[in-house]
Amino acid sequence: MKLDFWQVTDDPIDKVVALIAKRALGEGERVLVVAANPDQRAAISRSLWQAGPESFLANGEAGAPGAERQPILLGAEPAAANGASHLILADGTFRETTGFARVFLLFPPDAAPAARVAWRAHDGREDVTRAYFAQEDGRWVKKG
Repeated sequence: MKLDFWQVTDDPIDKVVALIAKRALGEGERVLVVAANPDQRAAISRSLWQAGPESFLANGEAGAPGAERQPILLGAEPAAANGASHLILADGTFRETTGFARVFLLFPPDAAPAARVAWRAHDGREDVTRAYFAQEDGRWVKKG
């Protein structure tokens, strides 16, 4: 599994989710976005529907009728009813997961201590490849 830590400082989380989701869908993957707060999920959903002037990223809420058909599913728990291979933890809270090829933990600077704990928890695991990204001058830069 690829485990990416993205420290979000410049852009709103919903914009970063749309960036990652658009790239994943372009690679033919499905996405699950997890956030415990329903208001945050609603904001992310709106941002996905308005992802660009000529495009939108179709999405739905876990548990809704037809949710399994959605290319992007939003929910409070990391259960991919849509068969997602990519998981975006949008609320800054790391959760142990299985069955995903790639996991993105998005976190603000004030959640960095908890992200470091999650990073260290994966030290020495041969089944996990970690990377850390930070925003610099409006760009994402790989730091580790």
